[in-house]
Amino acid sequence: DEIPTVVGIFSAFGLVFSVSLFAWICCQRKSSKSNKTPPYKFVHVLKGVDIYPENLNSKKKFGADDKNEAKNKSAMPKSSLHLDLEKRDLNGNFPKTTPKTQSSPDLENSSPKHFAERKKDSVSPDSLKSITSLSSEDKQDKLGTLFFSLEYNFEKKAFVVNIKEARGLPAMDEQSMTSDPYIKMTILPEKKHKVKTRVLRKTLDPAFDETFTFYGIPYSQIQDLTLHFMILSFDRFSRDDVIGEVLIPLAGIELSEGRLLMDREIIKRNVRKSSGRGELLISLCYQSTTNTLTVVVLKARHLPKSDVSGLSDPYVKVNLYHDKKRISKKKTHVKKCTPNAVFNELFVFDIPCEGLDDISIEFLVLDSDRGSRNEVIGRLTLGSSAEGTGGEHWKEICEYPRRQIAKWHMLCDG
Repeated sequence: DEIPTVVGIFSAFGLVFSVSLFAWICCQRKSSKSNKTPPYKFVHVLKGVDIYPENLNSKKKFGADDKNEAKNKSAMPKSSLHLDLEKRDLNGNFPKTTPKTQSSPDLENSSPKHFAERKKDSVSPDSLKSITSLSSEDKQDKLGTLFFSLEYNFEKKAFVVNIKEARGLPAMDEQSMTSDPYIKMTILPEKKHKVKTRVLRKTLDPAFDETFTFYGIPYSQIQDLTLHFMILSFDRFSRDDVIGEVLIPLAGIELSEGRLLMDREIIKRNVRKSSGRGELLISLCYQSTTNTLTVVVLKARHLPKSDVSGLSDPYVKVNLYHDKKRISKKKTHVKKCTPNAVFNELFVFDIPCEGLDDISIEFLVLDSDRGSRNEVIGRLTLGSSAEGTGGEHWKEICEYPRRQIAKWHMLCDG
């Protein structure tokens, strides 16, 4: 009789010990898992209410006709969690009288360059009034402006993109004269990271304020990436309408100093393909101490096809002018049979005068042909008197010396 009793006691103690050990192991795993870096590719931080295309039936947060609920909201005590949401109007946007860029503490740390650019390029109420007075053809050309910020977290080795807002979008719904905008973002060229914002109902000035954090992207690879923003308007009954797109090459953008606030004009989709002459990606850096200009011919894309062979053999000829007199010339290597050439060739020019006021650079994209004279595919001029992106690029390198600045430029007829 004693043996079964002893066995039962030892079995009970063994069971209690096993249960305690299992509970301790579970607690240890849970604590270690909470301190571990998340394994997913990106984290999406959304300030406000989630409104995705499948949840557009919910009009409690952004319904323009529900005035009673808006009154009840103002009577409720404000909490820190919904502080940003309650500052928005019934369409989900922040009031224009108090811009977000001035009230947000994060934007106070942004570089003065991009803050000045935003002041220069932002759409004021007066400009919006002037836009409404334009003809219907001019209205279609104005697709609005996208505001966003870029940052790199060196501790977590993460690339952070914050899509803040868009202003002055065109109305895609002719009946209500408004849109239901949202944004898709892709990191090129690998297209591994594809994200999208929520849909904001019935607004032409959507304030998204959504942060996307991408892990596993080394800082050394940031210069090789390109951000592609596609601005769309949600349509419940058919395919979503494409408003426009924004393409941001990260080559030459310095993120080591902190967050950068940027804004870009929204262009028509595939407008760079329909131009006919193609585009050229150029990076410039003016060294005021040594009075030199560094020119990097990076890439060319969407070059027109040759009539004979079907593909061109492009190369770029770079001419430096001082008072309309050519003082130096360089050229890249020839890239065989491609409409999208990658050159990555650097040239350093000595400037014979102080400053860049009397200096200009001409880029000639030519098709190499051994049997006859090389044909000019397209031409690009950068200088203080240049128009469009050429003049803007030149102004930036003059204002910010010792900084490498890269931009895509449309090629003109040769």
